[in-house]
Formats: sequence, structure tokens, C-alpha cells
Amino acid sequence: MRRRPLRTRLTLAASVAVAAVAVGLCAGSFLVIRHQLLAQLDLHLTQSARLATQQSRHEPPGVLQGECRYLAAPACAQTVPDRPADDPAKPYLLPVTATTRDVAAGDHGPYYSELRLAGHRSRMLTTPLGEGRALQVAVRADTVDRGVRQAAVLLGGMGAAGVALAGILGAWVSRTGLAPVSRLTATAERIATTRDARHRIELPPERTGRDDEITRLAASFNTMLDELEKSVTAQRRLVADASHELRTPLTALRTNAELLGRASRLTDAQRERAATALGRQMREVTLLVNDLIELARDEEPDPLIEDVRLADIVAHTVDAARGHWPDVPLVLSVDPEARTAGVLGVPARLTRLLSSLLDNAAKFSPPGRPVEVTLVSGATELELTVRDHGPGISDEDLPYVFDRFYRARAARALPGSGLGLAMARQIARAHGADLTADHAPGSGAVFRLRIPSRSAPS
Repeated sequence: MRRRPLRTRLTLAASVAVAAVAVGLCAGSFLVIRHQLLAQLDLHLTQSARLATQQSRHEPPGVLQGECRYLAAPACAQTVPDRPADDPAKPYLLPVTATTRDVAAGDHGPYYSELRLAGHRSRMLTTPLGEGRALQVAVRADTVDRGVRQAAVLLGGMGAAGVALAGILGAWVSRTGLAPVSRLTATAERIATTRDARHRIELPPERTGRDDEITRLAASFNTMLDELEKSVTAQRRLVADASHELRTPLTALRTNAELLGRASRLTDAQRERAATALGRQMREVTLLVNDLIELARDEEPDPLIEDVRLADIVAHTVDAARGHWPDVPLVLSVDPEARTAGVLGVPARLTRLLSSLLDNAAKFSPPGRPVEVTLVSGATELELTVRDHGPGISDEDLPYVFDRFYRARAARALPGSGLGLAMARQIARAHGADLTADHAPGSGAVFRLRIPSRSAPS
């Protein structure tokens, strides 16, 4: 059964369940009808015995009524003494046994028994009559047998119809109940064949909060397809953007490499310029590839996570940035409570996050204008702000500053690949932190990093 299709198994299960109920009801009805017919026959025997008792209380032992061979005849009746010596000369019509003598003697209670009279099945009641006698009354059971047979035929037909109806209902239930599953399977197979995640499963137009399990499964599958489509789209965009960003430096690398290949035709100054340009472009390509590798990693490895002081990392990163941007003053302000507060993270990755923010701020700051770095401590988190006094972020660029390869119009003439802020946002999320960008009061942009804090590391 496990190897059969789910629809077949569901059809068989539903059919067997309904058929079992139908057959059980028919069997129960037959037993009830048979019991009621037998009860009516026994009631008729009891009434006949009561009437015979009133009519034959002083009659001698023997046959009282013997014309019960016909269906319309009254019940056969006879009285039997407790001693065989008192039997009449005329033979009895109904069988007399030792139990009959015990009933006559009062040693046994009344009872019903089966016998055949004139080739017909009959039912007999033996009951005490008093004065050492027993009364036996018998009637034919043809009517009961006929009624039982008719009930058996009728209920058997109903049972067969119930089984057939069970098969039809089972097929309908399986087809209707598994229709969403069939659509889900067809959609999954279509996606597997076409590799197109834009397909969706049709859902009811008006959904309520009490949808069934299949509808919720289809909705969850559509949600999964939405995420898959976003992931595929993001992957394709990343590949396209990376290809676009790599094309220019690779072309320059090839040009300079070909130029150096003809070094004999170049002057010393030309060879030096070409070698310098080649080294700079190789560093740019290496940095770009490393950034892409870092962006492909969504989580920080657990063995590398430490409990570190964020203030120390901020101070170290600011000192390093001062060497890279000598024309831009970097002003650091650390709240006293934040100096000893710790965070869980990877020091190298946090340093990369802060470097990206500082490089971005210094890149847009006019010479001589400061970049302000502030670290304050809250109840459960540390807040780091990096504020510059440059042109700021336009309203149309603000929602996209953390997108990969996105570069505002004002930044397209500046060096960079558009991956720094995207990497900073990814590192922040991997550390459970929140990184946002906003307009700074007056002019410039401000970036805020909120990261959960811990007690000071030992």
C-alpha cells in the first residue's frame, strides 16, 4: 500500500471507512429486525399459553389443540404430567423430554425450544401448569423466517449500494481533498523543469484566518517561492553587477599587461607607469573579489565569535583611518560607560564594518571638515554614530545606499565598487545589530549602528 499513489490510498481508506459503516449499519439493522420478529413470536406463544391455561386448567393430560400444521391454524397445545405413568393412551403431538417432566414437577422453569411440525420450523414454549403438569404451546415460525429473509435481502442490497456509494465518495473525497496537493505538485514539477520560480499556486480569492491545512501549505509554498524568486533575482543581479564591475579593471589589466609585453618598445618612464597602474588595478580586482566572497557569507562562524570591547575596536579603526585619510580630521568621542562595555562578535569583521563606514564618510567629506565618531552606551545596547559634513544623501538614494553595487550619482566619479555599505549592513545583521543611514542636521549624512551590549569582558 505504501508504494501506491497517495490518491489511491486515500480513496481506499475513505471507501473502506464508509463501506464499513454501511455494512455495520445493515448488519446491526438485520440483527435488530430478527430479534424483534422473534420477540413478537415469543409474545404470541406467551399469549397462547395464557389462553390455553385458562381453558385447560381441569383437563386431563393430552393434546388440547393439534391443528397447527397450517399457518392460519391456532397454536398447538398439550399438557404433560410429571410422571410418565399418567400419560394418556393417545400419543402426544409435541415432543416430550425429561426437561418437560422437570417443568411439570416444578424443578425447571419455562423455556423456549425449536422443533419441526409437518416439515415446517416451529417454536415451542414449555411452562408449568400446576398440579404436576406442564403446558406445551407451539406455533409455526414461517412468518418470522420470511420476514428475516426479506430483511436480509433488503439490507444486503442496501449494504451493496452503500459499498458502491462508498467507492464513489472515496474517489470524490480524494480528488477534491488532494486537488491543492496536485496543484502544488504540478507547480513544483513545473519549476523543476523550467527553473522558473515565478510560478505560484492558485489560492482561494477570499481567505480567512481559519484556512485548512492544505491551503496553509499552499500559502507557505507560495511564500517560499517568493523568497526563492528574490534569492534568484538577487543572485542574478549580483552576478551581472559583479561582471560589470570586473569588466573595467580586467580590461585595464589586460591592456597594461599587453603593454608591458612590449616593454622593449617603451621608455623607462612608460614601463614604470604601466607597472604601477597594473599593480593598482590588481589590488582593486583583489579587493573586489574579496568583497564578493565576504558578501556571499551570511553568518559569522561560531568559533570566531568573542566577547570584545567595542570601544577598543573603534579606537583602533579610527587610528588606521587617520593614516588612510590624512586630509580628513577624525574626531572620536566615547562615553565613559561605553569604554568597558562588551559585545559578542568577530573582531576582524567588526573592524571591517567600521572601516567601511569611516571610508565612506571620509570619501564624501571636504578637505579639512571633520568626521565625527561617537560611541555611547544604553541600557541594553551600544550606539555608534559616524557623521560627515559632505553633500549628504539625497532622498531618492537613501533607500538604496545599502544595496550591493549601488552608487549614487555623486559617488560615481569617486573610487569604489559600491560594496562597502552593503558589506557593513551584512556584518551588522550577522551580529544582531541594526545599521541605518539618515540625513545629518545641517548637512552631511549620519550612520547609526546599534548593537546589543554585554558586561565588560574579562
